[in-house]
Amino acid sequence: MLAESWSPALVLYESDHLPVYYFPMSDVREEFLLPSRTTTESPFKGVATHYSLNTGITLVEDAAWRYLDPVKGSPDLSDYMSFYWPKMTHWYEEDEEIFVHARDPFRRVDCLPSSRRVQVILDGEQVADSRRGIFLFETGHPVRHYLPISDTRLDMFAPSRYISRCPYKGISNYYHVTTPKKRHENLVWYYPEPVHEAARIKGLVCFHHELVDKILVDGVEIPKEATAASDGYF
Repeated sequence: MLAESWSPALVLYESDHLPVYYFPMSDVREEFLLPSRTTTESPFKGVATHYSLNTGITLVEDAAWRYLDPVKGSPDLSDYMSFYWPKMTHWYEEDEEIFVHARDPFRRVDCLPSSRRVQVILDGEQVADSRRGIFLFETGHPVRHYLPISDTRLDMFAPSRYISRCPYKGISNYYHVTTPKKRHENLVWYYPEPVHEAARIKGLVCFHHELVDKILVDGVEIPKEATAASDGYF
């Protein structure tokens, strides 16, 4: 355990950046810190001094940073430290593990049951038809339609080794989908054990709307929204 904050930690927001946790130095295990020669500079925060971590078992170079003398206009971060997320083994909020980056407390995930008919068309074939969906509404993202796998063409599915992580939903697994025309890599995902806020989508599958022909809800085609998946990144 390198940092455990009982004092108020900070969540720093910057334009076009993910939120970042800053921990009071009183909550950081300073005996594991080794000063580094690395510095970085932000026009909005100042010069960051970096630190490596030596637990006695593992040495992690440049794993943490702090602003000893923040520039004028910056929050006073002089008594706070932050850690590079990928260089840490695990992160927790209370007893729940969190992934990818700090959670934004102003971001919502709502999972609403719907009896509306959802149809998914891929390469001209209907690969899903369900009235038992969960519609997931997430701030800043398109609506996602999670469906029971029994309402899909499971015969077209093949498990993938790919996984992804979401701070608001958890760890997802994937399926490839093969139609008579082609194999679509990692087209469908599901959360075996979603976080509490997304518990209703447990085990349900979702198709990349951006990568299928179309999704119909009660016979009406849902417009596609441009996301990273539109270019094959997700």
